[in-house]
Amino acid sequence: MKLKALIASGGRGTRLRPITHTQNKHLIPIANKPILHYAIEAAAAAGITEVGIVTNAGNDEVTSAIGNGEKWGIRITYIPQEAPLGLAHVVKIAEQFIGNDSFIFYLGDNMVVGGVKRYVDAFSASGANCFLTLAKVRDPERFGVPEIRDGMIVKVEEKPEHPKSNYAVAGIYIYDRHIFEAVNNISPSARGELEISDAHQYLIDHGYKVGFSEITGWWKDTGKPTDLLEANRLILENIDPFIDGGVEVDSRSDVAGRVILQKGCKIINSKVRGPAIIGENAVIENSYVGPFSSIGSETHLTNSEVEYSIILKGCRILDAGIRIEGSLLGNDVEIVRADGKPRVQRFMIGDQSRVEVA
Repeated sequence: MKLKALIASGGRGTRLRPITHTQNKHLIPIANKPILHYAIEAAAAAGITEVGIVTNAGNDEVTSAIGNGEKWGIRITYIPQEAPLGLAHVVKIAEQFIGNDSFIFYLGDNMVVGGVKRYVDAFSASGANCFLTLAKVRDPERFGVPEIRDGMIVKVEEKPEHPKSNYAVAGIYIYDRHIFEAVNNISPSARGELEISDAHQYLIDHGYKVGFSEITGWWKDTGKPTDLLEANRLILENIDPFIDGGVEVDSRSDVAGRVILQKGCKIINSKVRGPAIIGENAVIENSYVGPFSSIGSETHLTNSEVEYSIILKGCRILDAGIRIEGSLLGNDVEIVRADGKPRVQRFMIGDQSRVEVA
């Protein structure tokens, strides 16, 4: 069975502002690798060679960052979406790319441990027209929620006020060609979007077989900052230690646990406790980097402490004075101790930022 992949990488990423004011949310790094890379790698590992990526029309950020797919051994086709009109609309505009093939639809800001091949195999064995992945969540009202009776999905509701189960339909779906009948026959919801849950309900109502599999490991929709930090933690928990070329670790430094030191980084009189990753040409001096931290490339950390945080590239954290924990810092952020008297805290903060001070 020939299978293609369709990956969504559009949208506005409003819940991740101000980071997403200047960067597509699918390119935010988790363990120093863009989120979108994980989706592409999952498709390639499942033996898929043709991948369509839906992007925001008029914005070449994703196409420039990802390229033609050669580095993964696949061929990428970019499909522009004029406006964020819903996930079913993403499928709708990909009909020409997909043709009559079956395909896996992967939300580019979702992450799942262990890849997707097992779900592809389950879809093939099930004879289903639509195959959904389900994950138990604490807040199902944020997602599409299935109603399950006698081991079958009988209804799917989008963001219900009173969920019928504690399962969310995760951002990994597998379809045959009948999904295009569904997305071409549903109407926009009250919020003006073509809802993927309505497409699934259409298939159920018209007698098509909708199968499912529960994600037994971990799955993350990285739509909020706390989700990014948790995904970062989960990825780092499974890394293998590695030291790239040109790395300098002086005799006064202590690097322990599962730590990746990327090309050209320097560790000077500092402690790094894994799991953690230090990016290319980053400098950690007289500082402490604690577990579950990702330090981006070209970042300088001096006389400071960071733990359980994602620090993007080019940041300068100098003499911070307090430990930075549970934080997400965008590109080229500076945190520095002010000189002079009186001793004050000064901030230049973008829209929708959050700062906690003690």
